[in-house]
Amino acid sequence: MLHPGIGGLYAITPDVIDTSNLVMLTQQAITGGAQLIQYRNKTADRILKLEQATLLVRLCQKLHIPLIINDDIDLAVEVGADGVHLGMEDMTVTEARRRLGLGKIIGASCYNQLRYAIEAEQHGADYVAFGAFFVSITKLDTVAASINLLCQAKQHLHIPIVAIGGITSDNVAELIHRGADAVAVSNSLYSAVNVQSEAKKISCIFEQTKYSTYHFNELSNDFT
Repeated sequence: MLHPGIGGLYAITPDVIDTSNLVMLTQQAITGGAQLIQYRNKTADRILKLEQATLLVRLCQKLHIPLIINDDIDLAVEVGADGVHLGMEDMTVTEARRRLGLGKIIGASCYNQLRYAIEAEQHGADYVAFGAFFVSITKLDTVAASINLLCQAKQHLHIPIVAIGGITSDNVAELIHRGADAVAVSNSLYSAVNVQSEAKKISCIFEQTKYSTYHFNELSNDFT
């Protein structure tokens, strides 16, 4: 069963200093169809992170969209975010759950390793993320993940699977078709000429692909 709110377009904020612009673009992403927001800023100092995260929490609460904090569980607790996303070098899922409680969302980066995802689910993660599936501008030190990994993961996991890494409206459909429950997008979304339109485009592709894949599988089952 999918965790409520984990599915569709998962927008990840870029490294920006202009807080008002960040909030405005994030609002446009949500208006266009983003179902989940992750605050990620690897260049900001603590004061700027607190300012930006606080305003994004307010925005997301107003629009009833979950806000996840990347890596920083202390920041997540301080601003009252809906959860945290953990990398392999961050604290464990078990420790994060102890800190956040049962009502919060915990996601885990699993790169191209299915065994990491299985362990994360066993320890209480609400979703796992695989990638990079394509060349990423946002994060340069990535590992390559095969699209076939999504199919394999679907056979072993019972929590949502997020695809990440270089995803655009041009390549997102195949990831969804192979089993991604959500697609994490940063650069191609936030750098778009019209963020709302790009979010809507990706969201529509997601809905159409999920619909066609579901009905194809149902039809296939009728003949087995």
